[in-house]
Amino acid sequence: MDRIFVARLAGLAVFDPAGDQIGRIRDVVVSLRGALPPRVHGFVVEVQPRRRVFLPITRITSIEARAAIFTGKLNVRRFERRDAETLAIGELLDLGVEYKGDPVTVQDLAMEQPRPFEWLVTKVAVRRGTRRRGETLIVDWDEVGGFEVIQKDQGAANLLAAFEALRPADLANMLHELPSKRMAEVAAALDDDRLADVLEELPDRDQVLVLSRLNRERAADVLEEMSPDDAADLLQDLPAEQAEGLLRLMVPEEAEPVRRLLSYGEFTAGGMMTTEPVVLLPTSTVAEALAHIRQQEQLPAIAAMVYVTRPPNETPTGRYLGVAHFQRLLREPPSTLLGSVIDNTVDPIRPELTVTEVASYLATYNLVAIPVVDEIGRLLGAVTVDDVLDHMLPEDWRERQ
Repeated sequence: MDRIFVARLAGLAVFDPAGDQIGRIRDVVVSLRGALPPRVHGFVVEVQPRRRVFLPITRITSIEARAAIFTGKLNVRRFERRDAETLAIGELLDLGVEYKGDPVTVQDLAMEQPRPFEWLVTKVAVRRGTRRRGETLIVDWDEVGGFEVIQKDQGAANLLAAFEALRPADLANMLHELPSKRMAEVAAALDDDRLADVLEELPDRDQVLVLSRLNRERAADVLEEMSPDDAADLLQDLPAEQAEGLLRLMVPEEAEPVRRLLSYGEFTAGGMMTTEPVVLLPTSTVAEALAHIRQQEQLPAIAAMVYVTRPPNETPTGRYLGVAHFQRLLREPPSTLLGSVIDNTVDPIRPELTVTEVASYLATYNLVAIPVVDEIGRLLGAVTVDDVLDHMLPEDWRERQ
């Protein structure tokens, strides 16, 4: 009888009978039955665009090392977990249970097919002892107790290991499907920079829930890792007193641009802009500019152009001079000075412009970003097309996928 460990299914490609990939497995849906092995109902499959749907186990014809194949048609209605169902990866991994009277931690679950079209969770991989000094055992399901006990503090190491390679947006989507308690536990187990990236992709109410479950010092650290515009958007959803308390705990250099963004209306250029575009002086070279925009952490819309200003080159900068488009940079010798390749036809906008006006400007001139300056011509930041989309889509657009 084939035995499949569920954590290894996370991210497995799913193919239809024609051989076309339709998505990836994100979780396994089971029903707990006490001492009886849980019955596997099917898989949560993520299809584009980031929609999670349910694929019944009875539709699966083959599960291999690199792919699962199903037959029939896929129901693209968004997956909604029923009360009697449990997410094996999201909710059972890292659970503290008992084996022969000893406390152990669930590392994985194994499912087997005793008869056609029926899959059961028959084995549990548990860790006894500490991470450094302990042993992993594969035991029968009925030898383990405590799966149905609600636990105050459940770890997340094994769940995060299963989804280590997920992009922040996909990990955020996975967290959104978990019960709020489990979502907060898993989020808290992430490193500060990883959690910051994931928070930026969560719906507003999930952002608030996760941040509110962290201690204040950790919450301030995570806000420092977020881009200033996303941090400002999150703080706007918190009570004013709580937001101010977190700003005071942040490093002043990190808090200052966030405070500046909070002074603008949410649906204005000032409220949407990032205060960290790529800004260089006219005496910088093309080689220096390319080195800045090729950095991995730079978003494509931000890396599309370099903003050239007089010193200082941190926002608010000296007088804005123009932009250097990355396509132009690629055509110039590396030693060329930026001052000689400036495009001064891209007129900057003022922070008071509305989101609709900014969208119209970007569309009119086929731009992916636009500089924002103050009344004396200093560069304050840049609004990118993804910033505009975030503010023009319905508030719950992340939850509709």
